[in-house]
Amino acid sequence: MNKKNKELSQQAAIHTLNLNPAVGPRGRDLLGTARMVLRQVLKQPVHSARHMAAFGIELKNVLLDRSPLKPAAGDKRFDELTWQRNPLYRRYMKTYLAWCQEMNDWISTSSLSEQDAQRGQFVIGLLTDAMAPTNTLANPVALKRFFETGGKSILDGFSQLTRDLIENGGMPSQVDKTAFEVGHNLGITEGAVVFRNEVLELIQYKPRTEQVQVRPFLVVPPQINKFYLFDLTPEKSLIRFLLGSGIQTFAISWRNPGKAQREWGLTSYVEALKEAIDAVLAITGSADLNTFGACSGGCTLSSLLGHYAALDEKKINAFTLAVSMLDIRPDTQVGLFADEKTLTAAKRRSYQAGVLEGRELAKVFAWMRPNDLIWSYWINNYLLGNEPPAFDVLYWNNDTTNLPATLHGEFIDMYQTNPFARAGALEVSGTPIDLGQVTSDFYCIAGMSDHITPWDACYRSMHLFGGQGEFVVSNSGHIQSILNPPGNPKARFMTNSNLPVEAQEWMDTASQQAGSWWPHWLAWLQARSGDHKKAPRKLGNRAYAAAEAAPGTYVHLR
Repeated sequence: MNKKNKELSQQAAIHTLNLNPAVGPRGRDLLGTARMVLRQVLKQPVHSARHMAAFGIELKNVLLDRSPLKPAAGDKRFDELTWQRNPLYRRYMKTYLAWCQEMNDWISTSSLSEQDAQRGQFVIGLLTDAMAPTNTLANPVALKRFFETGGKSILDGFSQLTRDLIENGGMPSQVDKTAFEVGHNLGITEGAVVFRNEVLELIQYKPRTEQVQVRPFLVVPPQINKFYLFDLTPEKSLIRFLLGSGIQTFAISWRNPGKAQREWGLTSYVEALKEAIDAVLAITGSADLNTFGACSGGCTLSSLLGHYAALDEKKINAFTLAVSMLDIRPDTQVGLFADEKTLTAAKRRSYQAGVLEGRELAKVFAWMRPNDLIWSYWINNYLLGNEPPAFDVLYWNNDTTNLPATLHGEFIDMYQTNPFARAGALEVSGTPIDLGQVTSDFYCIAGMSDHITPWDACYRSMHLFGGQGEFVVSNSGHIQSILNPPGNPKARFMTNSNLPVEAQEWMDTASQQAGSWWPHWLAWLQARSGDHKKAPRKLGNRAYAAAEAAPGTYVHLR
């Protein structure tokens, strides 16, 4: 992968939003906001005229080459030196920047309420991002490519555009899907399915050491994406890392639900997970296990922990939560359009369809980060005529699954009512959930630049549990916080043995550590994984015989 493609892929991976299973703006919400913005022009004519005049003055400065405007820090759209050195291109860029600035100033100083102004800024942002001069054939990089290829780049771009219109719902492809195959070069760690029910497959992985620790470990992935994020490639595989450290490792692979599974809710997943845990304990002969839940898988795992606590069952010794937000306060960009009417409509729509389709959810959230998830690929694929990059994280991110309607509705209810933060407000499998009764040791990992489950929200969530906790913040985003193998020279993480109530107070006194958090977490996990014994020679046992090889059958269901 060349440097440009690598940067494009990594930027998209940082901003992926697929793991948020709850809400997104509807097309009618965006159109309604656009109409509101247009009406505001007529409602405040003097205010609008004042900003038009200010734009005119700035435009004069641009034409005279006296404007101080420059792209915001981190805006890489205008990195090509032609935008700074060529007088015409410099004026073109600054005219666009002046327009963007005045549009945002106009809406932010209007008489709209704070929420309506924020919604208006979001819609204006969609418009101004789409109208960026970098998205046109006037882009100097595209022109240079055109002359270098004798016009072939435009033909190649048109071919890719046509293919995306037919095969990708009109969205620019983020990844070369022909470069990957699950079970061939992704998810290839040796193991087998040892248990299957209607909801999940349980995969046991073959030990990679002569001795293993007696207490097994179970990975509980989110329901909106495939489980092989944790076994992406040998270099990035969390599962392989654990196996190489003597941990008996199992993983859940959720079935991709269809319309027939519309009634599956949180209780369905918890009951299926209980069966898988009983299978792990029966196979290993251990009285309990350690477990790991990520994002919505963390919500499912937390529900199970509360259920076990209500029944006084001690089947989970210690647990890890990765990028999991349980204390939900909708204060992010995703919450802008999440009012009662929108959320009710979202539940009704998914129930009518039977599922919330992962592909449609991915499309909605791509428009929440259009420069990184849409327009950068528009330029790469169509204006430059390049193939989309071959990047394993983006392949996984595009390999979406559906959410059954009932579970989707429950996630929306959680978004509205924040039940984990109130003892007894949530009932699962016939028991009230009180996370304060969960006294197991736990480890929480969050991402400093995570915009889906912000680190401070994960910190708040940690305080809901009654056990002894450890909290760590990685210097990366939602997915890259999990995919953090040792060896990355840029990796950093924050630790702090003190756990005050306020997240910022924790951060102010935290210490920065070099490298990946994986070894730090491994030491914590190994201290809670018991004595060593000889590694089993076979997978499964008589009651739970090894069947299909990993990554199993459910991972391939569309």
